[in-house]
Amino acid sequence: MSDKKRTRLQAFGHLTSESVPSSSSTEVVDKPAKKRKKSTSTKPRGSRQLDLSEWPNHFNMLFKVFKALNTVLAFVSSRRELATSFPVIRQSVENITKQPLELAQVAELKALLPEIITFSYVPSLPEDTTMLQGPSSQSATDSEGHVLRLEFVDNWNGASKNSQGLLIPSARSAALTKKLIDRRNNRFIQAVEELLQAVSPEEDAVALVQTAAKACVPAKPQLQTAGTDDLEPYFSVPEPKDRPSVQEVLANIVSQHWYKDQIVTRRTFQAKDGHTDLELDVPLSSTIQVALKDSRNITNLYSHQVTAINAIGKGRNAIVSTSTASGKSVIYQVPLLRFLEENPDATAIFVYPTKALAQDQRGALEQLLCTCPGLQHIKVSTYDGDTPQDKRKGIRESASVILTNFDTIHASILPQEDSWRTFFKNIKLFVMDELHYYTGLFGTHVAYIMRRFRRICAAVGNRRIHFVSCSATISNPGSHMERIFGLDSSGVEVVTEDGAPTGEKSFVVWQPSNIDLVAPGFGRDSSLSEAVRLMIHLMKHGVRVILFCKFRKACEMAMKALRVMLGMSRRGDILQRVKSYRGGYSPEDRRDIERDAFSGQLLGIVATNALELGVDIGALDAVIMLGFPLNISSLRQQTGRAGRRSRDSLAILVAEALPVDQYYVNHPEDLFDKSPDDLVIDLDSKLTLEAHLQCAANEMPISLKDQVYFGPLMIEVCKTRLVADDEGWYHTHHKFRPYPSKYITLRGVEEDKYLIIDVTQGRHTILEEMEMSRVLFEIYDGAVFIHQGRTYIVKELRHSAKTATLIQKDVDYITSPRDYTDVNAVQTLRIREIKGSPELAYYGNVEVKVKVFGYFVLKDSKIKDVVDLDNDPWEQETMGMWLDVPKQIPGWLSNKGIKPAAAIHAAEHAFLNRFALAQDVKTECKAEEKEIMIKKESQRKRPAR
Repeated sequence: MSDKKRTRLQAFGHLTSESVPSSSSTEVVDKPAKKRKKSTSTKPRGSRQLDLSEWPNHFNMLFKVFKALNTVLAFVSSRRELATSFPVIRQSVENITKQPLELAQVAELKALLPEIITFSYVPSLPEDTTMLQGPSSQSATDSEGHVLRLEFVDNWNGASKNSQGLLIPSARSAALTKKLIDRRNNRFIQAVEELLQAVSPEEDAVALVQTAAKACVPAKPQLQTAGTDDLEPYFSVPEPKDRPSVQEVLANIVSQHWYKDQIVTRRTFQAKDGHTDLELDVPLSSTIQVALKDSRNITNLYSHQVTAINAIGKGRNAIVSTSTASGKSVIYQVPLLRFLEENPDATAIFVYPTKALAQDQRGALEQLLCTCPGLQHIKVSTYDGDTPQDKRKGIRESASVILTNFDTIHASILPQEDSWRTFFKNIKLFVMDELHYYTGLFGTHVAYIMRRFRRICAAVGNRRIHFVSCSATISNPGSHMERIFGLDSSGVEVVTEDGAPTGEKSFVVWQPSNIDLVAPGFGRDSSLSEAVRLMIHLMKHGVRVILFCKFRKACEMAMKALRVMLGMSRRGDILQRVKSYRGGYSPEDRRDIERDAFSGQLLGIVATNALELGVDIGALDAVIMLGFPLNISSLRQQTGRAGRRSRDSLAILVAEALPVDQYYVNHPEDLFDKSPDDLVIDLDSKLTLEAHLQCAANEMPISLKDQVYFGPLMIEVCKTRLVADDEGWYHTHHKFRPYPSKYITLRGVEEDKYLIIDVTQGRHTILEEMEMSRVLFEIYDGAVFIHQGRTYIVKELRHSAKTATLIQKDVDYITSPRDYTDVNAVQTLRIREIKGSPELAYYGNVEVKVKVFGYFVLKDSKIKDVVDLDNDPWEQETMGMWLDVPKQIPGWLSNKGIKPAAAIHAAEHAFLNRFALAQDVKTECKAEEKEIMIKKESQRKRPAR
């Protein structure tokens, strides 16, 4: 048999080399098929007349069973009150065929169509005991707590390929149901035809299928040993230090029975030695050398560290943009020790984007100081929104180093500059870590805060501050630092040559395989399931791995899948070493997870980009990314999380169906060669400038000479928006006094927080805090909420108390809100012409209304129920712009078979993507598929917009 034919047979029947008879040793089990003409067509057979009499009788009988099974499943799966357990299906099929339906027949169908038919034992649920159970039900449910489930898993029912797996029950359209049945029947015909073409004249196709079917008969759970796991033997997890190499792990993955050529790109980056050949202009003191050796085991500095430290020693500012885990913190910690040795009164401010990162770095700095003779008394303090009021004065007066964030600098430190003047006078070093984090509107606010800070320090006589920033690899790091800090380029040293050593790094792009290897139109396997399977496989081999998810819900869905898969395979030893980590968890829970990860107790972490930043969670061996991250910078930041101690490492990008993911599947070179996106801040916004000038004037009256900090736009804003006194000084407008900073929110709208409380069996445990905007879409009557992979049902939501109570319950479905967002123009303030167009653009006050009017019950990406809710909408007034679509356009779109509303919505998002600050701008959102069962006409009448 040729390799091509053998591959064809294996695709249909899970046939191994042992189960596929060779041409020299065929064992005939049934009457062989008569010789038939080989067809050269590979198209589905449903479009032409086909003589099935050429088939062996066995396949014609099997086709009769398949057609009956297909009809029953198409009906049952579209009725959410009916289960697809085998007893239900068997009785209905037997009523059609007038013959018994045997397990062996279904197993043969599974062997022919392994990617479409699911036939296995699953944990039983109430839905499995429906009114259609027959007398044979006991035989299929005698496994403890399990039921034999028979389903088709194709994802086609007339929905668009790009519907992201949200499938409307086909029973809502008889035409779609018939089309689905016909397509499945054609798929069976195609499978048999191609099998018959693939076998040689000496081989018996029927025997091949029957042999393959033996492996498709589902095994009862109680017959499996506690160690079985996806046909793999049980073995203890090796310690991470004893794990196999990445190349060995990849070779093992490729050998698995579930591997179907999902690896579409594989690139290996060779290990690189560190460069320590540069010397400091001024050697380190013996005490600093001792501290580095005792606390970090550092005896030599890498070239990029030396370059930056030398620049700071010459009075220059520095930006260091090198890979993750390249030792960037040493670049500012060594100068700090030097400043403190020269002047014990010297102070410093270290700014971090998250409180977790600040706490992590505080511990590292304190350890360094404790091992530095003469500096053990230096006090390092965290000063942020969580710092108690009664401790703040003591910190101001006694701390030499403050670890904080820009929210606190803006709202607390700068407004009380008179209390900080001694500290400001002595500042030698201002450090901004993770510079790439500061972009968009938030980055613009930070740029103005830095100008306010520099202005006050200059006013108290301190113009000698050294500014240092560190970042992952970004485009134009020097330019971004200059714009953030307001510095001249001549005084900034840009360090991008990475002298740190790296281990061998392997990067894999993983494209989930087609559900049906022969019919790609059925879609691909779930990317989430693939990512979870890979994670489990890596952990079994002692590989410490982190799975990055783009959204909180995906993070929890992955954790839930891990619980199910590891639980079913009796691998509680692995499950207890896996945690999820995301925003919303309490600070205490997050610190506990960080400690467990750092200590090596955890084998796996499922996280959002909350762990993308540099919190030290110990050495990781592998990173799996569920879908392409937000940009190239995030991808490289996440991949840098693995191999932080010079060992070989692995990064896997599991592609989703989204266009951006598929672009990188087809153009993988861009993942490695494309420059990161530019970081953008907008210093031409008069609105943002005015807000910070009102704050600056409250801190210290403004002179027109201060345009050296705030730029030429300052003069116009001061003269029109601030209040001038007789001496030419400008003061805060009275409507913003006494605390103008409270009118500025750096990170968007400050929302009310709701407490999410577990009240199962009388418990009263706070699971997390959640913003109001997320509560709308995740907390509603009947909703399934997931926390640490455990499912909860929402019991009650009380807006007055800002609390939601939940009950823990294991369910095998999720819920998805049916919602819409309306944006209505309230008042037009400005009108602009559009160049080259007769149309106009409008700007003014708008009203945003978000309403959740129901939800879907989803299982296996299919809608099992549609529920209506009567919730009050969430409303907000803000500023916005809009364009009216020319009246003739909707008609043109309709004539071409394009839905006008969908096209306009797509144009809105395309328009948003052209904004430099796209992440800070939103649009209205409606999805037609969420409004099924709504027959009444919309009361919202307005022009196409």
